[in-house]
Amino acid sequence: MYSLLSRRHVLTMILAGGMGERLYPLTRDRAKPAVPFGGRYRIIDFVINNFVNSGFTKIKILTQFKSNSLIEHITRTWRLVPEIGQYVDVVPAQMRKGPFWFRGTADAVFQNLELIFDERPEFVCVFGGDHIYKMDVNQMLQEHITNDADLTIATIPVPLSEAHHFGIVEVDENWRVTGFVEKPKEGAKTIPGRPDMVLASMGNYIFKSNVMIDVLQRNALRDSAHDFGKEIIPDMYDRMKVYAYDFAKNFIPGESELNRGYWRDVGTVDAFFEASMDLVSVTPLFNLYNPRWPIISAPMHLPPAKFVFADASSQRVGIATDSLVSDGVIISGGTINRCVLHPRVRIHSYSDVDESILMDGVEIGRHSKIRRTIVDKGVKIPAGSTIGYDLELDRQRFTVTESGIVVVPKGAVIEEKVATTTAAS
Repeated sequence: MYSLLSRRHVLTMILAGGMGERLYPLTRDRAKPAVPFGGRYRIIDFVINNFVNSGFTKIKILTQFKSNSLIEHITRTWRLVPEIGQYVDVVPAQMRKGPFWFRGTADAVFQNLELIFDERPEFVCVFGGDHIYKMDVNQMLQEHITNDADLTIATIPVPLSEAHHFGIVEVDENWRVTGFVEKPKEGAKTIPGRPDMVLASMGNYIFKSNVMIDVLQRNALRDSAHDFGKEIIPDMYDRMKVYAYDFAKNFIPGESELNRGYWRDVGTVDAFFEASMDLVSVTPLFNLYNPRWPIISAPMHLPPAKFVFADASSQRVGIATDSLVSDGVIISGGTINRCVLHPRVRIHSYSDVDESILMDGVEIGRHSKIRRTIVDKGVKIPAGSTIGYDLELDRQRFTVTESGIVVVPKGAVIEEKVATTTAAS
């Protein structure tokens, strides 16, 4: 009974205003949470689904940079029942506190305290909008209530070598926070008994509402970064009841032990690519097919995927292996392996696409060879193109990551004569 009561007294605020600079060029024309992922989703869909599946239906999404496609996606996808107090509302940056945009994660919430005053919740969830994971938020809330915590931080173990990417949390035997360092360059304290691992903040928080209002109002008076990790948590843990929540014990109905604790920060192109490849495994670490935890996205109303030509004598066969193929895709005599194909992709005859991500409306011309490449929305790859095989040549035209992932950006125009020369080489 208290569980249901507490969920009605929770307001969720999802931070979706980041620039996503490390994910460039996928974020050149869109906000990071709006980047397509997994065939038919946007990154932000996963956190929204987590809350809706957990029974939390008062959701505010705070946007800022390049937010048009994100706003369109949310308004077309997430229509709850406002008559009974259910909503997923988009809240654009509005300069409510002065002539400046959001100056940090804490300032983004501070500039929207009116939302909290209007709703008067007992608890406020502040979650990031740019991670891939499943989480029953109600389990975290119940632990927050049991501990009578002022703040609870969702945490996950990560390798010591990755500590500089995260806020690192130190806890006692009861998981009360005893230390916090934001993105330490060295000297991060490891998990007791696990000298190669540290406890990282997932950037997901549950606050007592009155405590958060007081802390943010005090922080707003300072000339500082106005950031949860850099200031709010370090200021709170030694004088308030701050606890860490162990995400590894979070249980999702219908999931196997293999899937427990999966969480990916897709903040870089390499991380985005690796998380996408996780989906195409025979037994994927992240399961899109659990009917007890559905992942909803915008309805496309497209025809089914189609595979045509079976002329083995001329090797003109439409084949997809170990891949995700979305609605509206036509594989016309080409071959794909370990790929994620978003809606309306067209693969023409004699093409070979391996370990790649093709966004909405991408077209691959005949006799093309594509490997370890992300092709953004609507790009037409001319016949005879070769991408991903000569990285030095690719760097002259596209973005290439340290691990060798090629990104063909949205709006790229590849001339036919360039493609022919590349194929000949």
